[in-house]
Amino acid sequence: MAIIYVSALRGARFPLFTNNPHPFPQLPIPSRRSSKLNFRSKGFTPFARYAQSQQDLFSSRLQDGIENFPKLVDDIVQTSINTGPRGPLRLAQGIQAFLGVGGEWLADASKSTNSSAGLPTQMRLGLLSPQYLRRLFERMGATYIKLGQFIASAPTLFPTEYVQEFQNCFDRAPEVPFQQIQAILREELGRPIESVYEYVDPTPVASASIAQVHAARLKGSQEDVVIKVLKPGIKDILVADLNFVYIVARILEFLNPELSRASLVGIVKDIRESMLEEVDFYKEAANIEAFRSYLEAMGLTRQATAPKVYQHCSTQRILTMERLYGVPLTDLDSISSLVSSPETSLITALNVWFGSLLACETFHADVHAGNLWLLRDGRIGFLDFGIVGRISPKTWTAMEVFLASIATEEYVSMASALTEMGATNKDVDVMAFAKDLEKIFSSIQDLDTELIVATARDTTTNATAVSANVVVDERQMNALFLDVVS
Repeated sequence: MAIIYVSALRGARFPLFTNNPHPFPQLPIPSRRSSKLNFRSKGFTPFARYAQSQQDLFSSRLQDGIENFPKLVDDIVQTSINTGPRGPLRLAQGIQAFLGVGGEWLADASKSTNSSAGLPTQMRLGLLSPQYLRRLFERMGATYIKLGQFIASAPTLFPTEYVQEFQNCFDRAPEVPFQQIQAILREELGRPIESVYEYVDPTPVASASIAQVHAARLKGSQEDVVIKVLKPGIKDILVADLNFVYIVARILEFLNPELSRASLVGIVKDIRESMLEEVDFYKEAANIEAFRSYLEAMGLTRQATAPKVYQHCSTQRILTMERLYGVPLTDLDSISSLVSSPETSLITALNVWFGSLLACETFHADVHAGNLWLLRDGRIGFLDFGIVGRISPKTWTAMEVFLASIATEEYVSMASALTEMGATNKDVDVMAFAKDLEKIFSSIQDLDTELIVATARDTTTNATAVSANVVVDERQMNALFLDVVS
């Protein structure tokens, strides 16, 4: 292998040592005859300023805390009233789930200790081990199953064994007995099930955190459909859990105002609103129709689709949709048997999704393996529109200005656009912000880089492969990140 180095380093070296016997500024030493220390000397000035700034900061935070405390108490009281008796009920359910999974762990641990191999390494973590933590989340219900799905979708944030174990949270949540599903169908339809459906399969196709899906066939048209049924009591569980998380976030932000920079309370409120929207199937039906209209308007119906909604047998708690046949995009073996180029299918899915950001009033905000399929006819199937996102025209206009200002290096326009998008406080000094942005972008341009190009030749095929890596000075990158955070 031949390796070519193209260097562009411009970094300077800084000595760690100096010949100056007194490299640090000398503080004046008061005379022994003096009974008073001169605190006005230059050496003590920085310390006095620092102490004063800390005192001012403490006074400011104390004043803010006194002003915001009544608002915090009022928010906690109102949220608790909104939760009602569901709060204590959820606490009891949580204790029951903890004791149940704890009992399973003790039973398995006793079996393992009796064997010659002893207690497995994973079981030594108790209920924090991947398997038992996943079981606990499943017993705790919808909110924690959603958290498990987040863990499964974030391999860069969580250990591999947890990511793999929590894959089971996708479409494999605890099932609701079919008798309860039938009762919900009769109540929502207002007439016998047999008058609407030719048959309903008692075995669910999927059981997710919020709903359970059963295959069925419509009476008369004989069309294959799936019925998405909201699990009983799920809304009460979500309200209790999410209100509790909101109260915790409010208290944490009150105790540590620095957390407000991360918009902790705002994020929790957004999650609460989106998850509560997910239990209203009228809204999901509207989201599906909007996406199908986008596909038709853009001429993408041959590349992708979403299931047709049958309005006459859909309500707030049940959703009857066209049944799509296919495999998840992560099932590489099955995908290869359906299409010759899996990469093309993935690119198509990404293009359709990104296009919906621009041309559709809502976009799919819960895209994971269970919701993105490759269908038998080669099209991409988008499923489950319970959670969607919206980008306002005002934000898109600001985004266009922001991208244009990056190309033209107009930092005042860049700062104004970021403020319009809500990336800063509303009362930010735009001119000062523009100067900070100019400093950061100048730092990026001044980064010392090293380009390493490597070539390799295959002796059998005589083919040559070329690769390149850009290496950046870590000290400069660390300084740049500190500037960005500031």
